[in-house]
Amino acid sequence: MPYCTTKDISLYYEIYGKGQPLLLLSGLGGGTWSWFGQIPFFEKYYRTITFDNRGAGRSEIPPGPYHMKDFARDAFSLLEHLRVEKAHILGLSMGGMIAQELALMAPQRIRTLFLGCTHCGGALRVSPSPEVLKTLMNNKGLTHEQVIRKNLPLFFSKEYLENHPESIDKYVEAQLKSALQPKNAFEAQLGAIRDFDCCNRLSAVSAPTMIVTGDRDVLIPAENAHILAQRIPHAKLIEIPGAAHALHVECRDKINSLAHDFFRKHSNENEPAENL
Repeated sequence: MPYCTTKDISLYYEIYGKGQPLLLLSGLGGGTWSWFGQIPFFEKYYRTITFDNRGAGRSEIPPGPYHMKDFARDAFSLLEHLRVEKAHILGLSMGGMIAQELALMAPQRIRTLFLGCTHCGGALRVSPSPEVLKTLMNNKGLTHEQVIRKNLPLFFSKEYLENHPESIDKYVEAQLKSALQPKNAFEAQLGAIRDFDCCNRLSAVSAPTMIVTGDRDVLIPAENAHILAQRIPHAKLIEIPGAAHALHVECRDKINSLAHDFFRKHSNENEPAENL
């Protein structure tokens, strides 16, 4: 299994396909398992790179606290390890926060920035309701599968849950393949989200940026995407009616095509692709 050793931890990663590099950045508790709906599509066009964030999956679980810049440095270290000079970046939820920090940390490495269901933190952040947070945090005595199924209404719209049971089962099955995240690691990642604040630095983002949100997202309400779009120069905003937080599952084909079209629009076809 491939691992990248950073300054302080070991990161598990996977690579699929050939072409211009595309780095997929996962959300809270997520990792390589999260992208089962994206890899079969993107590997046809890109050198698609995904990894488990620190504190999740098969990557190392260092003691907290964690900070969003730690995750961004991990992503940068992986790009260095793989000798990637420039990449398309697709980050969802916490992965979108990591992407913002990475775009500010290493602007020369960013070809495009695709941010989904995310926020810029700080005082401008629109938070989920206390009821949503209570549901998310209340995992005591539950099995791995019970935790996943308890959280489904937080990640998916009611209509999607009712009308797409096979897709939901596939989501649950994919998540069960990864070990249940330890409580201390979950809390450390959540702490990084809580302390994250990028809002007043976003005017320095130079990469072409697309921001996507669902108008039924209860975890990171859509207002956050509008704040991002106002602060990142020339960012394009798309709000998907009826969609909740797990855009990459609930709106898989739309997200894949939006991202692919955006990446192609901002790709220099005369540049050589970085292949495996």
